[in-house]
Amino acid sequence: MSASGVRHADRARGRLWPDLAQRDSVLEELMDDPDCDPRRLAATYRRFDLVNRAVSGWGGVYRAHVRPRLRALGRPARVLDLGCGGGDVVVRLAGLASRDGLDVEWVGADPDPRALEAARERERPGVRFVSRGSAQLLADGERFDLVLSNHVLHHLDTAQLRSFAADSRALARSVVLHADIARSRLAYGLYAVGVTPLAPGTFLRTDGLRSIRRSYRADELARTLGEPWRVATPAPFRVLAIAEGQADRD
Repeated sequence: MSASGVRHADRARGRLWPDLAQRDSVLEELMDDPDCDPRRLAATYRRFDLVNRAVSGWGGVYRAHVRPRLRALGRPARVLDLGCGGGDVVVRLAGLASRDGLDVEWVGADPDPRALEAARERERPGVRFVSRGSAQLLADGERFDLVLSNHVLHHLDTAQLRSFAADSRALARSVVLHADIARSRLAYGLYAVGVTPLAPGTFLRTDGLRSIRRSYRADELARTLGEPWRVATPAPFRVLAIAEGQADRD
């Protein structure tokens, strides 16, 4: 049955939530609509900070992967957040690195001008935002020590995912870290309840639930990406795709 057929069947049977056995790769998120309500979109970007702090697990990823790599460089570093959205994750990581005494230039890149408008409200010394996708950054000759992303992978079909993964390795000298949601019924139910206080006036509830339906499980993501990627589960309901960078290597 197609994804649309599954959704119609769910409604017909009165299910409280959809069948999550398979990834719904055709379901669209409201904020991806270029004609969506700009006020609700802006409010969504502002509140992503609270949501990501609660569910994204970047504190643990920073301690386990980002900080050790930055320290091992022994020099000032450049880090790219690819598909940065409203910029809250890269700003949070910049704050953690600053407290650890690390000298880092942080760049958030997103081709969506609406995201960049929200992100630039968070701009500060050492953190800047650019309107670029991965292919544009490569064409510009940009290279970074670490490349990371948050909640980008579930937006991509198979061909886009593999292209995004390849571009991110070509941009990175050290390591690539792509973090995302892991699809599960429990994650769906907990998010549906937990996000309710933050949801009014935003797309957080609808799009968050759709994101879970679109997201990969760890084994699915590993099969789709293939070698040399490995997929870890750094926190409940999270996946982290990891690979060594290829920039400046013969």
